[in-house]
Amino acid sequence: MKNLKVKNTIWIILGLASTALANPEGSAPSMTHRMMMLVLQLGLILFAARIGNILFEKLKLPGVLGELTAGIIIGPYLLGRLALPGFPQGFFPVYSSDFAISPELYGICNVAAIVLLFIVGLETDFKLFLRYSLAGGMVGLGGVIFSFIFGDLTAIFFSHLLFDKPLTFISPAAILLGVISTATSVGITARILTEQKKLDSPEGVTILAGAVIDDVLGIVCLAIGMGVITATRGGGQVEWGAIGLIIVKATLILGVAVSIGMAASTKISTLLKWFHDRTSIAIMAFGFALLVAGLFEEAGLAMIIGAYLMGLSLSKTDISRGIIERLNPIYALVVPIFFVVMGMMVNLQLLFSWKILAFGLIYTLMAILAKVLGCGLPSLFNRFNLLGAMRIGFGMLPRGEVALIVTSIGLANGFLTQKVFGVSVMMILITTLVAPPIIISLFKIPKVGQTKVMAYGGKRQITFHFPSFQIANILLSKLLEIFNSEGFFVYTLSPIDQLYQIRKNEIAIGLNLQDTDIIFDCDEKDVPLINTAMLEVLAEFERTLKELRKPVDTNAIAQQMQVATKEFEPHLNLTSFISPDLLIPHLKANDKYAAIEELLALLYKHGLVKDYEAAKKVVFDREKLMSTGIQFGIAIPHGKTEAVDNLVCAIGLKPEGLDFKSLDGAPTRIIVLSLAPREATTPHLQFLSAVGQILNDSGREQLLQCRTAKQMYRVLKETGLNGSAAEK
Repeated sequence: MKNLKVKNTIWIILGLASTALANPEGSAPSMTHRMMMLVLQLGLILFAARIGNILFEKLKLPGVLGELTAGIIIGPYLLGRLALPGFPQGFFPVYSSDFAISPELYGICNVAAIVLLFIVGLETDFKLFLRYSLAGGMVGLGGVIFSFIFGDLTAIFFSHLLFDKPLTFISPAAILLGVISTATSVGITARILTEQKKLDSPEGVTILAGAVIDDVLGIVCLAIGMGVITATRGGGQVEWGAIGLIIVKATLILGVAVSIGMAASTKISTLLKWFHDRTSIAIMAFGFALLVAGLFEEAGLAMIIGAYLMGLSLSKTDISRGIIERLNPIYALVVPIFFVVMGMMVNLQLLFSWKILAFGLIYTLMAILAKVLGCGLPSLFNRFNLLGAMRIGFGMLPRGEVALIVTSIGLANGFLTQKVFGVSVMMILITTLVAPPIIISLFKIPKVGQTKVMAYGGKRQITFHFPSFQIANILLSKLLEIFNSEGFFVYTLSPIDQLYQIRKNEIAIGLNLQDTDIIFDCDEKDVPLINTAMLEVLAEFERTLKELRKPVDTNAIAQQMQVATKEFEPHLNLTSFISPDLLIPHLKANDKYAAIEELLALLYKHGLVKDYEAAKKVVFDREKLMSTGIQFGIAIPHGKTEAVDNLVCAIGLKPEGLDFKSLDGAPTRIIVLSLAPREATTPHLQFLSAVGQILNDSGREQLLQCRTAKQMYRVLKETGLNGSAAEK
C-alpha cells in the first residue's frame, strides 16, 4: 500500500512538472520550452532506435530498418502527435505543413549526416579501388547510369500518379529521384558476404570495388544535380549553357578538392599529429570535416560532399583508423538518431492512396532492375558468367544511408513533397529487405561465377604457426608492443576476433590471431619488415624463457589463495553454478585422475559438456603442468575449453582422502572441478579464488559431514551467502 502511494505521488509530481513546462496553448514557444522538448525527444529517439535495432536484428534483418520503423511509429504522423498530460500536442507534433520535424532536430540530423559521410570517406579503400578498378569501375558506373536514368524516367512517365503537372528530365523531383536511386548501401551486402565467407570471392571483391566507384559517382551526381536544380529553380527557359557551366563547375570543384586533399593529406596528418593525443586528433579531424562541409554548402554543393571528401583525403594516412575508432561513440550516438528521424518524416497515411502506392512500387521495381542490369551487364564483359553477374547485380541492390540523406536534403529544400519522400523511403526499405535472401540463395548455388578464373593478386599473406594458443597470444602482445615502439599506429578492429591493423604513412598491415596461428596481410614490399619484427619478438621471447627457467617459488604463491581475509565477502555464490545433481557425497575413484573423470562424466551426463574427451584433455594437461591440490584437503582441477558454453562446476567428496600432490602434502577430500569457455567472458578466476575463501575451516568440516547431495547443496548455499558455514 505504501509503495502504491509513493508511485501515485511520483506520477502527480511528474504530471504537475510536465504541465508547468508545457507551452501555453496559443503562445509562441520560448527558447527554454523548445530546448526542453528537444532533450525529451532525443531521449525517446535513443530508446526507440535501440529497441528497433535489437528487434530487427533478432529477426535476422538489418538493424537500420528497425531504426527507420521505430521512427515511423513514434513520429508525428502516428504516436508522436497523441496528446499526453502536459503535452497537448504530443511529444513529436508536426512542425509545419511542409516539414514534419523541428529545425533543432533536423540540425542534429545534419551533423549526423556529416559524421556518417566523413567516416564513409575514411573507410574508403583506395588501394582496393585501384586494384579492381576495371571490373569494379564498370560495375559502379553502369549501376549509377542505369539507376539515374530509370529513376528520372519513372518520375517523368508516371508523373500523373504523384505530381500535379508533367515533369521534364531536369525537373528537381525527377533529378532527385534519379540521384536517390543511384546510392548503394554496401554495408548490408558486406555483412552477408562475410557471414557466407564470400567477401574475398571474385564477386565479393568486385562488389566492394564497385561500391567505392558507386559512392564517388553518387556524390558527383548529387553535386551536379543540386547545381542543375539551383540553375533552373527560377523557372522559365532552360539555359543549357548555364547547366553545362554548373556541371563543369561541380566537376572541377570535386576534382580540385580531391586532388588538393590527396596531395595535402600527409601534411594534414602531420598537423593533426601535433596534438599527440589520439582523441584530440580525431576531434580536430572532425573539425576540419565540419569546416569543409560548410564551405561546400556555401559553394552550392551539399555539405555531405565536403565531409566525404575530407574523409577520403585522410583515408590513406596512418591516423585514419584511429580517427574512426575515436569517432565511433559519436557515430553510435547520432547516426541512429538520423535514421529514426528519417522514419519520423514518413507520412504513412499518404501511402494509403493507390496512386502513391502504385508509383512507389513502380519506382522500387525500376530501382531493382536498374542495379541488376546496370551492374550485372558490365560484369559479363569482365569474365563473369550469368550467375556471377546476378550475384554482383543483386549485391549492389540495397539502398541506405546516402539515399536517405539525399532524400532529406530534397525535402528540406522544398524540392520534394511528403509524397515523394514516402515513396523514396518505401524503395529503400524494400530493396534492403529483398536483397539479403536473394544474395544468400545465389551464393548457395554450387557453381563458379566466372567464365575464366580472374587473378586477384597484389596482397601477400604470411602465417606463423606456434605450438599453443597461449604462446601465440603472448607473441602477439609482443608484436603490438614492438610496432608501437617503432611509431606505428596499432588499431584494434575486433577485440573478440583479435583482429588488428598496423599503419604508418603508406604502410598498412593486417594482423590476426587464429587459434595457434599469427597471420599477416600485407603488400609484398612489407614482407621483410614483418619477418624482421617476428625475429625480434622471438629473440625477446627466448630471453624471457631463459629468465623464467630460474627457480620460481610457485608453492608460496599458491598457498596465498587460502589465506583468510577479515574483510572477505563472497562475490560469487557457488550454488549459482551447481545443483544437487552435480554433487557427489562419496567419490568411487581411488586416484586424482579417476576422480576428475568421475566428475567430468557427471557434467557430460547432464549435457553441460559437449565434448568429453576435449574437456578431459584440457583438465589433465593443466594437472600435469602443476597440481591443483592446494591446502587443507581441497583440490580445484580446472581448465578452459570450447567443450562448454558457460562456467560449469561439479563437486565431489572423498572423506578418506586422495593423493593429489597437494601443497601441504595432506590428502585431498574435497574436489571442485570447474570448466570455462575459452573465448566467452566468465568469472572463472573469481570462482577459483572464492572456492579457497568460502571453504574455510567451518565450511570444510560441515561439508565433509554430509551424506547426501542435498545436504552438500544446503551447506554450500549457506556458506556462499554468509561467508562462513551456518550451523545446520
